[in-house]
Amino acid sequence: MTNIEKYNSIYTEVFGVDASALNDNFGKETVEQWDSVHQLNLISLAEEAFDIMLDPEDIMGFTSYAAGKEILKNQGVEL
Repeated sequence: MTNIEKYNSIYTEVFGVDASALNDNFGKETVEQWDSVHQLNLISLAEEAFDIMLDPEDIMGFTSYAAGKEILKNQGVEL
């Protein structure tokens, strides 16, 4: 599984959406069910899948599909 496939599977698992729904507009401002619990689930699964540890500011900034990709890139994860 590629890293982008892993990343997409995290979102499909947490939000129960099809991968085709994922784009740079998918985030807390546009997804009704996005809340702090979903965000923490994203963080937990991303840290596990990519064997990283995010700092508090990255955790707070992980508020969209696009932001998550940028945060992972800054952690050295190529998507």
